[in-house]
Amino acid sequence: MIEPREIRERRKKLKITQKELAERVGVSQSLIAKLEAGTIDPKLSLVKKILRVFEELERKKKAEDVMNSPVIVADIDDSISKVAKVMIEKGISQMPVVDRGMIVGSVSERGIFKAFYEGKRDLRVRDIIEAPLPEIGPKAEISEISRLLLDNPAIVVVEKGKILGIITKHDLMKLNAGR
Repeated sequence: MIEPREIRERRKKLKITQKELAERVGVSQSLIAKLEAGTIDPKLSLVKKILRVFEELERKKKAEDVMNSPVIVADIDDSISKVAKVMIEKGISQMPVVDRGMIVGSVSERGIFKAFYEGKRDLRVRDIIEAPLPEIGPKAEISEISRLLLDNPAIVVVEKGKILGIITKHDLMKLNAGR
């Protein structure tokens, strides 16, 4: 059974108020407040309605709702040692590569590791650059994002040439596991 704390957390994650949830479920806002506070024991039918509303709202999420921003990028002229340090500090495994503000490729921990393994610590990003990560708009739906992430480690959210965010497989796993 879902705990009152989990209902509150999930509602807040979806950025809806108690009143909005109550309206979607067909109950009073005060009932939702009491439920979240743990002062009442809800009927199973009410919990099922709430979970259906959550699932419907989660399916409607867009790229802008799940992206990470700001995006940490590597410049094409950066040293791979510098980029490796940033990746370690920030806990990331790939970065878009830019040249004069335009995305020209990507760099991954795999590429850097390979260069280090081969003793090529003095290389620049331009020497190990990989294909660019796919780009989508901020209104792209979760289904499209999921499809792209099947074959790519991340997706860059871009609008009018400006990098807005990045979405990884980990981000969608968190979204789905939060259910």
